[in-house]
Amino acid sequence: MRVDRFRFKFPSRGRSSLLLSAAAAAAFTAAASSTSGESASLAADGIIRSSRAISTIAFVVADYKYSLRGLPRDSEDYLFKLSEVHLRSAKKLLKLCEANGGFYVKAGQFVSSLRQVPKEYTSTLSCLQDKATPYNFADIKVVIERNLGKDLTTLFLAFDEQPVAAASIAQVHHGVLNNKQEVAIKVQYPGLEQRMKIDIMTMAILSKSISKVFPEFRFERVLRQFQQTMSLELDFLQEANNSQRVATYFRKNKAVKVPIVFRDLTTPQVLTMEFCYGQKVDDLDYLQEVGINPAKVAKTLMELFAEMIFVHGFVHGDPHPGNILVSSQGNGRFNLVLLDHGIYRELDEEFRVDYCQLWRALIMLDSRKILDLGEKFGVGKYSKYFPVIFTGRTIESKSALGIQMSKEESKHLKDELRYLTLEDLTSFMDSLPPDFLVILRTE
Repeated sequence: MRVDRFRFKFPSRGRSSLLLSAAAAAAFTAAASSTSGESASLAADGIIRSSRAISTIAFVVADYKYSLRGLPRDSEDYLFKLSEVHLRSAKKLLKLCEANGGFYVKAGQFVSSLRQVPKEYTSTLSCLQDKATPYNFADIKVVIERNLGKDLTTLFLAFDEQPVAAASIAQVHHGVLNNKQEVAIKVQYPGLEQRMKIDIMTMAILSKSISKVFPEFRFERVLRQFQQTMSLELDFLQEANNSQRVATYFRKNKAVKVPIVFRDLTTPQVLTMEFCYGQKVDDLDYLQEVGINPAKVAKTLMELFAEMIFVHGFVHGDPHPGNILVSSQGNGRFNLVLLDHGIYRELDEEFRVDYCQLWRALIMLDSRKILDLGEKFGVGKYSKYFPVIFTGRTIESKSALGIQMSKEESKHLKDELRYLTLEDLTSFMDSLPPDFLVILRTE
């Protein structure tokens, strides 16, 4: 469910300038505070990234303000211009994320996964899942040896200096242990904690500025969620714990593979695990090449996450294609390799049971139960949109899942969505339990 209509409340010219000046000052303060025990270059880099962010956001705000000025909000011209500004702004933010890297890339990925964000943003920023520039190997080598306390030549029989994968906060190298075991070594980029302080400070000030323009959005809440997520991702020991827990849950499922973690070669900044071969789960050319049925892969993937949600209540928080590989086992057989266990959500047990009941009600077309559960989840009048979100049906629908909607029902659904505003959608998302938002990212 997406709604792309905005209501704007523009700040005065003086107030906008004041807010941006405050953002610049906060960015400088955060950067300067990082110089304690760190090089001056790190602080200078932080100021450059913060300044780039401030100028980009200023242009975006101005674009919305002046492009839509004087247009009636319910006119076709307004909606057309709004879509154009969304797209231009999304492209500017994409360039910002690519230029600043690190946590800005993670923030862009985070925004692209939010359902309440206009489609121009999600479609434009979604490409950030595959964009990251590897660090110089000399810097990576220092991190490994400092964390593991030995030279690479002592730790590994072989070590490939070229990373097999690079993300926004870490890169992965292929290595061979002295016992001939192939391993993947995930190494955190140096100086990340200091950069996070600078970037989060800048984002916090800017989010308050943007909220003056988009009062329907609760940017502070989104930023808090993002900061909590990043804190979890920066602790590779926690990722190791999550990985081993999930491996225990799926130990009897031959279709799911969780790489073994080597604890003696793992620290908060270095994670060493079993090397697994495979291709991204959405690589249809690879599936065709090795004779794997895509429908079976999709079914296995749905069963994997359904078991996480409905049975274990322990849910992978970043399930994009790069974190799920398909590994051919020959003759059309395969297993799914589940990677990147830094972010997990442990569902409240009462919520897990209620969510199971919700899906039963959706399948049984039990509208009364859906509304009752909506009250329990705290969404009130918006509970009637649960069938729309999860099954593409209206709450009055009598069509079983898998059967195409009638023309009358389709028209009724369009009429329902036409009168939804961004404020409605934001209120709905804000009233959902936090566990619900995690599950929505897996849908």
